[in-house]
Order: sequence, then C-alpha cells, then structure tokens
Amino acid sequence: MTALPETTEMVDPVPGADAPHLPQRSELVQLLTPEGERVEHPDYALEISDEELRNLYRDLVLVRRWDVEATALQRQGELGIWASLLGQEAAQIGAGRAMAADDMAFPTYREHGVAWTRGVDPLHVISLFRGVDNGGWDPVATGFNLYTVVIGAQCLHATGYAMGLQRDGAENATLAFLGDGATSQGEVNEAMIWAASFSAPVVFFCQNNQYAISVPLERQSRVPLYQRAAGFGFPGVRVDGNDVLAVLAVTRQALQAAREGQGPTFIEAFTYRMGAHTTSDDPTRYRLASELEEWKLRDPIARLKAHLSRQDKADAAFFESVEREADQLAERIRGGTVDMPDPDPAAMFDTVYAEQTPWLAAQRDEFVAYRASFEEAGE
Repeated sequence: MTALPETTEMVDPVPGADAPHLPQRSELVQLLTPEGERVEHPDYALEISDEELRNLYRDLVLVRRWDVEATALQRQGELGIWASLLGQEAAQIGAGRAMAADDMAFPTYREHGVAWTRGVDPLHVISLFRGVDNGGWDPVATGFNLYTVVIGAQCLHATGYAMGLQRDGAENATLAFLGDGATSQGEVNEAMIWAASFSAPVVFFCQNNQYAISVPLERQSRVPLYQRAAGFGFPGVRVDGNDVLAVLAVTRQALQAAREGQGPTFIEAFTYRMGAHTTSDDPTRYRLASELEEWKLRDPIARLKAHLSRQDKADAAFFESVEREADQLAERIRGGTVDMPDPDPAAMFDTVYAEQTPWLAAQRDEFVAYRASFEEAGE
C-alpha cells in the first residue's frame, strides 16, 4: 500500500519564504525551485522522463494561451464572462495529469487546465461562458464533471460519487477542486465529514490563490488550510502550487492512497491568482501591484522553462514549436467562438427532465408565445 507521509518537510529553503503571503519553508512540498532547480523531497519521489517534462511544459503554455484568448474574447463582447486561471496553470496541470483514466474530476468554474488534461475541447468550455449551453462535453467519457458555479457544491458531488465507487468495488478515485474561499462553505465541511466517516476514495484539491474574490486568506483562516484536515481525521499536505512536478507527485500519491482504501486527503496547492477573479472583477481595488510583481517571480511556466533550458532537456526549436502551436490554438478558439450559433431560447425546456411533463410543456408554449408577441409588435 502507498502510505501517506506524516510530515511535509522540505529539503531546501524556498526563496522569500518569510515574506508576506508565503508559507514557512518547512510546510511546503517543492521539487522545482522558482529558479528552475530540481530538488528532492524525502516523501515525494518523482521519476519523470525528459519527454514527460516537455509535455508538461506544452500543457502549461497551451492552457495559458487558451486563457489569455478567452479573456480577450470576453473584453471584446464575445463571452458573457470568463474565470481566468492565470498563475494557477501548474496546480491544474499537475493535478490533472496525476489522475488515472477511470478517475473522476469535479471542478469549480476555473479548472480549464484540468479540462485540458482530460481531453475536453476548449470550445466546449467556451460555449458555457458564451451562453450557448451548460457545457458541451460528456462527463462520463472524459472523467470530468460539468462546471459547478455554486461554491463548494462539487465537494458533495465528489464525495457521493466516491462513496458510490466504494460500494461498487471500483478501484478508482475522485478529485474535488475548490478554492480557499470555499473552505468556509458548509457544503465543503459536510463533504469532508462524510468522506472521513466512510473513508471515501476522494481527494480534496484546494487551490489557495490567496483571495476569495476580494477577501485575503488571512481574513478567512487563522491556521494554514491544509491543517484543517486533521480536524476531520485525514491527512493534509501543502504543496507549492506553482511547481507542476510537486503537484503531480503529491496528487498522484494521494489518489493512489484513496484507491487503496486509505480514505481522503486534503491538498492545499499554495499558488496565486495573477488575474482577476472573473472578468467582472477589478483586483486593483483590494491588492497591491507589488504583491503581483512578487508572485510573477514564481511563474510556473518560467520555472519549468528554466529547468528544461539549463539541463539541456529542450532546445530553442522546441520552445518555438510550442509557441506556434499556441498561436494555432488561439486562432481555433477565436474562430470557433465567433462562429458558434445562437441557441434556440426554447431549448432550455428540453433537458429539464428526461421526459417532458405536461406542466413544463405548457410553460414552454407560453414562453414561445410570449417571445412571438414581440416579433408581431415589431411588424
């Protein structure tokens, strides 16, 4: 069985670990420093090939380009809103790549990187934010549930699904994503109580990006978030969320422990939201520009690129090819978004239930007639 470590001690110090908004170095699991230096951790060994490292870099770059293009599309009126993942790419790619094919992810509304790792077409995510549908992907086929806007509700879904897996005798696990603000929600705490009580095969993956919309972490919790897991009776670990290798190693181990019957784990990925909470948010109203500049020095893409370059694991031609692929992806996203047909407003009545009910059909007819009255008035 894969035993989870009792501590999260780190071998080498983290530069600036005593600065505000940064944890003490002894609390943080890290395998790749901000300068791109590979370090070892006694509890989280990771064997990874050069090709796998290059693939992780490709993931990070393409997902960021998707995010940047979607933000631009929203600013130009093509999307109703967009929830940016800028700065959180390593947390999402590392966690997503740690999953087995039969595992199930339960996202919030920001896990575009996890969607990417599960084979979800970016346009199927974009269609949700454009208002065309509620998400165009198949959760069963992808192992990636539909986005959940209600804060924390996905943790209950993940726990219930995990308990179902447990009763079916399945050897896979669920991964529930949440933000630091969601830890204050009742649904999250209820989910962790159930998960602990039944040793459900679920991993709670908290992306601590320092702000619950506009409320800083220090006004949400008096202890590090990962320590809360002890109160529920299962392990908690804090990982450098800007280190894709550490996130991969920690999440992979937690998922394996869940599959082997050791119950849940709480992972706090310590990261930073470099953009706005959503495109309707103005982060300059509640945080300093100097804080953002400080975190830019820990950019997850820059540190992996530095490692690949300094260790001669990738050359200029490779980086150029990834940039070209990112340009092509952005072009496909833009063209596909603009070309999306507007949905029939009456279609929202079609999938409320598996079978249409008389009263719902009556509502639909009334809605159609109501819209038609405006067209007639225009004539």
